[in-house]
Amino acid sequence: MSSDTNIVIRVEHLYKQYRLGVISHRTLYRELQTKWSRIKGREDPNSLITADDEFDPSNNSTFLALNDVSFDVRKGDVLGILGKNGAGKSTLLKVLSRVTTPSKGEVKIKGKIVSLLEVGTGFHPELTGRENVFLNGAIMGMNKREIATKFDEIVAFAEIEKFIDTPVKRYSSGMYVRLAFSVAAHLEPDILIVDEVLAVGDAEFQKKCLGKMQSVSEQDGRTVLFVSHNMDAVQRLCSSALLLRKGKVVTQGDTKSIIAEYLKSDTGFFGEKIWTREEAKGNKLVKLLAVRAKNENEMVAAEFKVTEPIDIEVEYEVQEEANYDVHIYFTNQTGAHLFLVSDVQAEKWRSTVRPKGIHKSICHIPANFLNDGAFNLLVAICSSPYSTHAVVENAIYLSIKDDFDKLGARGSMTQKWPDVAVRPLLNWDFEYNKD
Repeated sequence: MSSDTNIVIRVEHLYKQYRLGVISHRTLYRELQTKWSRIKGREDPNSLITADDEFDPSNNSTFLALNDVSFDVRKGDVLGILGKNGAGKSTLLKVLSRVTTPSKGEVKIKGKIVSLLEVGTGFHPELTGRENVFLNGAIMGMNKREIATKFDEIVAFAEIEKFIDTPVKRYSSGMYVRLAFSVAAHLEPDILIVDEVLAVGDAEFQKKCLGKMQSVSEQDGRTVLFVSHNMDAVQRLCSSALLLRKGKVVTQGDTKSIIAEYLKSDTGFFGEKIWTREEAKGNKLVKLLAVRAKNENEMVAAEFKVTEPIDIEVEYEVQEEANYDVHIYFTNQTGAHLFLVSDVQAEKWRSTVRPKGIHKSICHIPANFLNDGAFNLLVAICSSPYSTHAVVENAIYLSIKDDFDKLGARGSMTQKWPDVAVRPLLNWDFEYNKD
């Protein structure tokens, strides 16, 4: 570890390589090892390539899950680890948690680690919730009295008082996660590692967990590593972030810029999406055929200036007459829903049955309305009484750029505007009294 005493995790040139397509291990012992691992849902030890094996990244019969990964984490940091499925996030966390060993490279960790990687890890299914709390505390080196002082707080946070003396094998996945997270957060680890597992819990408990992780970091000075596809949660919780792609670190830095890079690189800006009638989203009543963004020259575009108007065109086919509405949700780069517009605002179609045929609903977004940034659009077609017939997330993905035009809403504010979705140029009246 470096002389910098604030660094609690150092990863240096880390590789993790797996064997692919292994059909026979040639010995009965290894075949039984593999079969038992599959039954128990564990990693097959015979698929691993460890530091004791011949390491060859160019071998076509192997898969490189981590490829020369290096980074540092300082005490008290809350690091978000981003990347789409298959990027190497879970493998990295397993190596850091010592669930699996690296094929090459070095990991240096200072302090006690508690990991919440997936539902089913960390607890003995035959033991009760109470017994598992004490077992986990003992594994962390705490004595019975120390665990007992935390016990009531753990159970209250998990909200499972009635079931604490029930074997955890009878818990629902939500109950299991609530207790597992509560144990991990309250037994005072130096480093807390949390994977996407929180997605199992309900929204209220997820919010509670995020608050606890923030408290663990800010008040207790502990380190948190957090993996999630919820960009809003990452934005609110993490002080910095790291982006993985195909097992490599793409970039590391402030959370907002890393989220923007992740969304841009893995999604790409696109101003139009079209479906054939066979592919069209919807049902036998109505089908969504296309969504597109157009500039003032009526050309499809994915990038606009703040000072440009934008038309969002939704094309759909009505196959059964009904009172349909088109809804567009605007979402920012953190995944937060910003606002909703609906074509019921067009008086012509309010409470009117739409006839069979091809329709276009066009939403006019004025210039100087959206702030600069990236925006995802979710499009849905519904009918009354409320039923959803078609819905497409990330229908289009737009980039709004600020050209610092003097006719814009920026005025004399030259720095980055606060985290707001809109900054409209509205009508003002002025009054002046010399006296």
